[in-house]
This record gives sequence, C-alpha cells and structure tokens, in this order.
Amino acid sequence: MFLALREIRRAKLRFGLLVAAIALLVFLILAQQALQNGLITSFIGAIERQSAPVLVYSVDGQRTLQGSLITPALQNTIEHVAGIAEAGRIGQGTFTVSVDGAPQSDAALIGYERAGVGAPDRLSAGRMPDGPGEAVGSAGEFSLGETVRLAAGGGPRLRVVGLSPDAQIQVTPTLFLSWPDYVAASRAANPDAKTVLPSAIGVRPAEGTSAQTLVRRIDAASPEADALTRDQAAQKSPGVNAVRSSFGLIFLLFALVAPLVTGLFFLIITLQKSRALTLLRAIGAPAGALVRALLAQVAMLTGAGVAIGTLMFLPLSQAEVGTLQLSFDGRAVLFWAVLLMALALASASVAARRVLAIDPLEVTTGGGAR
Repeated sequence: MFLALREIRRAKLRFGLLVAAIALLVFLILAQQALQNGLITSFIGAIERQSAPVLVYSVDGQRTLQGSLITPALQNTIEHVAGIAEAGRIGQGTFTVSVDGAPQSDAALIGYERAGVGAPDRLSAGRMPDGPGEAVGSAGEFSLGETVRLAAGGGPRLRVVGLSPDAQIQVTPTLFLSWPDYVAASRAANPDAKTVLPSAIGVRPAEGTSAQTLVRRIDAASPEADALTRDQAAQKSPGVNAVRSSFGLIFLLFALVAPLVTGLFFLIITLQKSRALTLLRAIGAPAGALVRALLAQVAMLTGAGVAIGTLMFLPLSQAEVGTLQLSFDGRAVLFWAVLLMALALASASVAARRVLAIDPLEVTTGGGAR
C-alpha cells in the first residue's frame, strides 16, 4: 500500500488522467442506463402501474393494448374461468386533446371498469377519481387541477385529480379514467362506433390461486386468449426487447473499453518502470508485495473514477430529456461499480505477470522484465 500511494503522489497528473478517463466512462454508462430505463418506462410504465395482477389480451393483439380487442364472447369465457376474484374491462386509445386551452397534442386514455383491476396502483399526488369527468394523469406531463378536452368535441371534459409516477404508455402522456368516460371519449372520436370493445380484461386471482396458475387456466380456456402476469405484460411488450438489445450493444462496448483503458495503462507504466522494479527485486523486495501494490493502485484509481463518475451523473439523473424522465438507479450504480472493478483488476493481471517475471539478476546487466 505504501508503494502504491507513494507512486501515485509522485505522478499525480498521470494517474489523475486515468481517474478522469474512468470517471467519464462511468458517467457515460450511467447516463445510457438512465436513458434506457426512462425509455422503457415511457413505453410500458402504465402497464406496470395498473393494478390488475393478470392482463388478458386477444391473441391477434400482439400483447399490446393498442392492438388487442376483446369480443363479448371471449370476455364471457375469461370471466368464467375458475380462480378469478375480480375481472374488469380495460380500454386504451390515443386521442388528440388540449390541456387548459394549450395547443393540441396526443394523449393516451386508459379506461378501467373496476379500480382493483385497471386503475393506477399508486399515486404521487392527489387522489383517485370518485366520479365522472375525473382522471389520474401521468406525473410530469400533467398537473393537478388541469382540464383536458378532446379535440373532436362532444367527449367528456376531464379534470386531473391525481398523478401517478412513471405511468406513460408508448411514450405518450397518459390519463387513467373510468370506463364510461372512456366509452364517451371513444364515441366522440369515432361517432360511427356502435360498440366500444375493451382492449384487455384485467383479472385478480382468488385467494389461494397464483397469478401464474390463473394465466395457464385462461390460456387453456380459449385459444383466442393471451393471458400474462403484469410483469410479463410489461417485459414482453413489443419494442422493449428492441430497446434492450440496442442499449445492450452499447453497454458491451463500454465493458470492453474499461479493461482496455486500465489494462493498457498499467502495462505501459510497468514497462516504463521495469528498471526500478528490477532494482527493487534485487534489494529483496518480494514479487508478491510489488503485485499487491499494483493491484492496490488499480483498486484505488478505479474506485475514485467510479465515485467521481457517479457524482457527475447525480445532477443529470434528476433531469428530463424530452418527455423522458431520468432517474438514479442505485442497483445499476452498484452493478457497474462491481463489474468495472472486476474488469480492471482482471486486466491488470497482464502487468502483474510482467512484475512476477522480473529476474533480480538482471540488475547486473541493466535489463528489465521480459
């Protein structure tokens, strides 16, 4: 440890540049991680936030509320499956709206028949709707007390009485409202629609029946039903895998850069000071002590880089990028800190082998490690 600290103090600029490089790498990784999480949440946040433990789509709906339609016959079949404590219709559509007279924009409306299977599971402000014309909006896009009107006219005028965090769907500001209000909005937007079909059926298992068991029963009851637990409905939503795959490639490149940066740095440093290391070995310094000093340097510099990079990211984690709300994910920080530390120590093994290969006798010829 003494050797490691002494060398760092003697070459502050050299080691400082390495810490800066690691900090920048950590900052970029955490920023990309936050963008991925924000993008995925804006796609499926409303699915994760709604209260139904099981969602039943039509098979043709490709596991999306936008594409699924539940016929009355299929709804009847679903509701008669054994083990259901509560079931209710859920509809979703995208409408052009204006908020407090502001310029028109798109908003997703999610109508639910029963609060226990379709309403938001938690609020960050306000209250749940308790009458017609009231809605819960996605936090960040709506504010309490705002009035939302459909551009088509004739639909319900909605007042935002509650806010739900991370409750967007398809990267669109989202409102949860009662089923009658949703039907009225759908008919206002499409006057020719005689019947408004639900997009899905939200289901709550009876006591003693697990969500997964109920999923299997519903799928067996009808080949037209595609039942999913809430987590499955969110994670298997189209587009989520594509986002994860794209960002996964970026993270892989970051994971390759980290060991290259630290490994090459310490290998170059080891080659540059080979004469000094040979002399230390000749006067009796154990090879193990030199290797431990090297690894201590790697750990200290990588740890400092991770800490600085995390502090740089902290203000950014509270920002918004367009409609995406970034957030600070402590588990992601811990994961990348451990991974980068492990990769840095592993990459330093090449330099460590150079140290172990030093022959003390080479001091008589002025040689170094081979």
